[in-house]
Amino acid sequence: MSDRRYPEAVTEGFPTPPVTFADREEREIEVRAYDGSVDAYEALVSMYDSFDPADRAQGIPPGGESRIREWLDAILDDDCLNVIAWCGEDAAGHATLVPDDDAYELAIFVHQTYQRAGIGTHLIRVLLGHGQAAGIEKVWLTVERWNRAAVGLYEKIGFETSNAESFELEMALRLNDGE
Repeated sequence: MSDRRYPEAVTEGFPTPPVTFADREEREIEVRAYDGSVDAYEALVSMYDSFDPADRAQGIPPGGESRIREWLDAILDDDCLNVIAWCGEDAAGHATLVPDDDAYELAIFVHQTYQRAGIGTHLIRVLLGHGQAAGIEKVWLTVERWNRAAVGLYEKIGFETSNAESFELEMALRLNDGE
């Protein structure tokens, strides 16, 4: 059991996958739950292999195909929840909830080709809806405090700062009551 603090109030409801929308570039994007298919796995490998190293944070996603595959094998596990934003056959983004003690850690990645188009917001909201439907109670994340755009997005969605003692902010929200 961690000593992480979570808001008492449950956050609003979120949409569950699949969700289709037009991004700010008028591209049709569909956010779907990861289905375990070879095509979805290889699309994620391809997305992460071409990921801009400048967009990596806290060492993830890893660089190099073999390290990407090892990392994906860990986070695409049955204990984790994953959603992918698709633009046609291409993975535009990926978000995951990874079990951590009594909660889940959220990580999100949007390929640089698709950034600043509203995809990240939809990706997080659909992932959180997937988590609510699965009965997940608490979610947390870390973000570099200088990343004002990400911090603002997380706050808009309902995350609250739970720890601000380092160069990273820890933010948390409650998806479901623990009763």
